Amino acid sequence: MEHSNTIPETTIGLDLGDRASFFVTLDGSGRKKQEGKVPTRERNLRKVFSRYEPCRMALEVGTHSPWVVRVLRDLGHEVWVANPRELRLIYQNPNKDDRLDAESLARLARVDPQLLKPIEHRSLEAAADLAQLKTRQKLVGVRASLVNHCRGVVKTVGERLPGCSTPSFHKKVRGHIPESLVPALEPLVVEIGRLTEQIKTMDYQLAQVSKRYPQTTVMQQIKGVGPITSLAYALIIEDPLRFSKSRQVGAYVGLCPGRRQSGKRDPQLRITKRGDKLLRSLLVSCAHYILGPFGEECDLRRFGLRLSESGGKKAKRVATVAVARKLAVLMHHLWVSGQVYDPLFNQQLESAV
Repeated sequence: MEHSNTIPETTIGLDLGDRASFFVTLDGSGRKKQEGKVPTRERNLRKVFSRYEPCRMALEVGTHSPWVVRVLRDLGHEVWVANPRELRLIYQNPNKDDRLDAESLARLARVDPQLLKPIEHRSLEAAADLAQLKTRQKLVGVRASLVNHCRGVVKTVGERLPGCSTPSFHKKVRGHIPESLVPALEPLVVEIGRLTEQIKTMDYQLAQVSKRYPQTTVMQQIKGVGPITSLAYALIIEDPLRFSKSRQVGAYVGLCPGRRQSGKRDPQLRITKRGDKLLRSLLVSCAHYILGPFGEECDLRRFGLRLSESGGKKAKRVATVAVARKLAVLMHHLWVSGQVYDPLFNQQLESAV
């Protein structure tokens, strides 16, 4: 969103709460004109802020911010959404208070909205599609938890359930559960079967949704990247041009090591795990496939296998994360360039030399 360099006559900071929100109004010289409290409901927000001439408003991203932004912009206001993780003035304030937060937002927006590290919310359609992806991920997590519980309970009586894939678990374990544990575990096995069918249905639905986003087809050229991962990537990254270089995506999704350099010390830290957890998890799953027995011969696989050959379980974990990071970069490059994917591009360059 663009804004003029002139300081607005009125700036409003709005600290959103679940039930009520506080607001502070500043005039052109920065003096506090008004402060108040309004229920976080559309009709109340419209009633209060329709009284103001179109002005600049600032609020933090949160559960209610997507619909509140739409309401305020509908009233003609210039609305900026702050990223709270980037605002130490607010989240590290020892005297944190809703009124102070609202005033801080107003003062930052009055001087320069870019100080808010502003973000833009997704469209209603994109938000609904992402919600469907996250629902699927929740179902996958619940199913995995139930499977692990079943296996753990059987071990307590000195037995083991047969190894199998999670989707086939409810079929493969029939007849292998100790008789004494059938009353306890049979309901869970039935529920695991139901979850598997729900996930299968959602996979089909999401595959159809991904067809509405042409960029996902380009990403799916990489074997191991399917409709789910490519759709999540497209929805969470949103605008690929926000990154001047593809390699910046690795840090954005939290797959780059953190840094704590001081003088001559520059210790190797764990990955930051910033950004979206769902996308990071899906990229790591793709990396496992690429490095696994069914992964195709490609530059990504060769890179990961070289890292993992250094020995030990730690090397394999490092290799998986490194491949996931490179995969994120490659997907961004394909999205921006629209190129046909060549799995052995680097090998061909080396041969040419």
